[in-house]
Amino acid sequence: MDNYAFDGRRPTYSQLLDLVEKTPLEQLCKIANALREKYLGNFVDTCAIMNARSGRCSEDCKWCAQSAHNPTGCKVYAAVSPDEALEFAKKAKQCRVRRFSLVTSGRKLSDEDTQKMAEAFRKMSELGGLGLCGSFGLLTKQQFQILYQAGMRRFHCNLETAPSFFPKLCSTHTIDDKIASIKAAKEVGMSVCSGGIIGMGESLEQRVELACTLADLEVDSIPLNILQPIKNTPLQDMRPLSKDEILQAVALFKIANPRAHLRFAGGRSWLRGFQDVALRSGASGFITGDMLTTHGSAVAEDFKMLESLGYEF
Repeated sequence: MDNYAFDGRRPTYSQLLDLVEKTPLEQLCKIANALREKYLGNFVDTCAIMNARSGRCSEDCKWCAQSAHNPTGCKVYAAVSPDEALEFAKKAKQCRVRRFSLVTSGRKLSDEDTQKMAEAFRKMSELGGLGLCGSFGLLTKQQFQILYQAGMRRFHCNLETAPSFFPKLCSTHTIDDKIASIKAAKEVGMSVCSGGIIGMGESLEQRVELACTLADLEVDSIPLNILQPIKNTPLQDMRPLSKDEILQAVALFKIANPRAHLRFAGGRSWLRGFQDVALRSGASGFITGDMLTTHGSAVAEDFKMLESLGYEF
């Protein structure tokens, strides 16, 4: 194998696809794990999220429980108050979680909700010792400036899938819309968390395409979600991915993005029985606690697992 990634170079799309197709899975995972150790050591980056505005989303994303186009019966409520966000952040810090993110449904924030979230970040910043993130849709540079000044330091915006596949899953916004927001966040000094969902019907080639697109954007953190089919969404009947497919995806995303934290997010329940193997295949982070509309994992159990495996957090 060529030494790209180990000597600072990044594999091209063709190189990565060729490597994934021709390398036995066990060897592929070893390569990815070696990259994790080289660039990130034995540290695992943990984060928790709060669903800070739920449901009634105008966008028609086929995987999402919160889309108004999908009659899933998810909870619906307006943006939480700054004090509610602060209490949630306090609990995350008490649990030794490193990062905390507010996540809102909808295409973007209104000016009023931007100010409300900014006040939440000002309050949470006073806690100290907690990396503060926000996932607020397609924001403008001016909105990012307001939030950055209030204490938000990382923007989360998943690309979700490969640019070539995205139009089949969503018609109300584009990958380019997302990329424009990511670039605007970077311009004001924010780091970026951006990943996607595997298991939505995409091909291996499209998983590689997504991994390389994220590498082009030089994102700092990559949440890897495994689709949990939700009743009354267009993807409710998608077949579950196999263990090998999941491990292959973990490895290829890491090889494409050796310096980024690759974190498990939604769908962690599919990792039961081999989460330790997945962590040794290139992952170096995860969301702990509940997800947006689905149950996650117990924080105490997650940290107990990390301690037993000898990781730092």
